[in-house]
This record gives sequence, C-alpha cells and structure tokens, in this order.
Amino acid sequence: MRFDRPPPGEELNTGQETVPRQAASVIVVRGGSEALELLLVQRTPLARFMGGYWVFPGGAVDAHEGEGDASHRAAAVRELEEEAAVGGIDPAALVKFSRWITPREIEIRYDTHFFIAALPETAQPQVDGDECVDMGWFTPSGALAAHGAGDLPLVLPTIKHLEQLKPFASAQDLIDHAASHEVRPVTPRIVMEGEAARVLLPGETGYEDAG
Repeated sequence: MRFDRPPPGEELNTGQETVPRQAASVIVVRGGSEALELLLVQRTPLARFMGGYWVFPGGAVDAHEGEGDASHRAAAVRELEEEAAVGGIDPAALVKFSRWITPREIEIRYDTHFFIAALPETAQPQVDGDECVDMGWFTPSGALAAHGAGDLPLVLPTIKHLEQLKPFASAQDLIDHAASHEVRPVTPRIVMEGEAARVLLPGETGYEDAG
C-alpha cells in the first residue's frame, strides 16, 4: 500500500527510534451464528493520533493495569466502556485475534493487541462524544466498500483486519476461529519511493530487504 500523506500521528520519524507503547483494541461483533457485523467508532478530528478516522475501540495500557496479557485485557475492556459504553465484559473472556506493532519508521508507535468480543445482549453502544464522535455497525465487506468509495476513512491496520474478517460467515465462526489460531506479531515496514511511502507486510516482496 502506498500513501503520499500519512494519517495524523503517523508522521515519519526523523530522529531516534520510538519505543512502542502497549495498547489494546476490541473488535466487537454481533450476529451470533447467523451473520457478522462489527463496531467501528470515529475518532474526533481534533485528536493528534488518527483524528477523524474510523477504528476499533481501544487505546493505550495505563500504568496501573500492570504488564503482560492481563494488562492488555484490562485496558481493552476499559477503553471499550469509555469510548463506546459497552461494559460487562469479562477480560478473561476476550479472544485474542492479532497483534500489530507500528513500524519503527513512524514517530508515534504502539504495540497493539486486538481482541474479539461478542456484544453483550443488554449493551447499547454509544460514543462518548469526546474521544469518539460517531459509530456504526458494518459488515467487513460493507466497511471496505465504504472506504473504497471515500466515505469511511480507514487506516492500514483496520483495513487489513477487515480483509481478514471478510471470509467469515458469522460472528460465531469468527470467534471459534480466533480461539484456535496462533497469534504472531505483525510489524509493517516502510519503504520510501521518492516522496511517497510504501508499506510492506511480512511475506510481501521486499519486506526482508527493507530491514
């Protein structure tokens, strides 16, 4: 994927490499065994990081939440309740889906652990109006189509997750898959081509040479 202008907060780093901050995000799904829809929230355009973009609810791990897997789970449920008013989820019930680490060429970096969670039956999601200003339920295909039409600004990790989620017929199919697969960290790399930048993912041609 090529870009001429990175999203807010993803400016290229011209100094010393930044140590990634630990973070967590939740892909909230609904539809049971019949369908698959997921929740996206729009970050306020005033935000320094990803302002105006649609993302999965999430944020950085706070110091009091400790370290390791437990800290990511605690941060995930806290951020989900703060940003989308979805509470009552047991951190231990979250299903780990993926882990993305911001490229070292980027100034602001996160080591983000993504989890899957089914929407609780009594939950009524709504944005906080501060960090997030809008929300919506989308099928993976619908979100990608809206992005392609220019109606839904998305960043690379969200796009790649939607592409991974697209083949699943239902929320339950996705949860079952996530519970059984091994999570390996993904660290994209950035290659400059003139004034434009190209993002490479593990397995793509040129990824190893970019290191």
